[in-house]
Amino acid sequence: MLRILIADDQELVRAGLRMILEAQDDLQVVAEASDGLEAIAAAERTDPDVILMDIRMPNLDGVEATRRLEGRRVLILTTFDLDEYVVEALRAGASGFLLKDAPPAELVHAVRVVATGDALLSPSVTRQLLDRVVPRLGATQPAPAVLESLTDREREVLRLVAQGLSNAEIAERLVVSEATVKTHVSHILEKLDLRDRVQAVVVAYESGLVDGR
Repeated sequence: MLRILIADDQELVRAGLRMILEAQDDLQVVAEASDGLEAIAAAERTDPDVILMDIRMPNLDGVEATRRLEGRRVLILTTFDLDEYVVEALRAGASGFLLKDAPPAELVHAVRVVATGDALLSPSVTRQLLDRVVPRLGATQPAPAVLESLTDREREVLRLVAQGLSNAEIAERLVVSEATVKTHVSHILEKLDLRDRVQAVVVAYESGLVDGR
């Protein structure tokens, strides 16, 4: 049973999310929070597997709450109107994000993906959002020296990861096995000292390795 914490300042939103999630046999909502401070306290109290975190909340927003919940698996709930905040949340350690108007099946899938420790970066909406947002951050500096530790193939894999491709899609593009791609991704994360694919995407865009314009 996956334990879930819902943090959103709108009671109706929390109720709707709870109804969708608890309709699944393997999902249980163990706590709700109306702001970031409550979310942190509830996480310490209930030890959830996944935290659904709204970005804009009173007292303490979702970005700072995510930063303080380091090590927790946080799935950010957002709208296109909050693009810049999404990137900040990813930097703060979020494992992915989902649009608030996503279909129920997509929400359930997202929770399960994040619970396994994977980053949610496969949906096309993620690709679109990163393409819109990260270029505005201004990748004016050359790729940091740390990228020099990557092989040519690893850089190529990182570029494809940053474009939102899954391991299977990258394997098909490069005509290699999916296991080979997983190995490359693991090496990239280790060499760049990154936690997951989300952080790898942000680094790729911010370093100028990928041009999202």
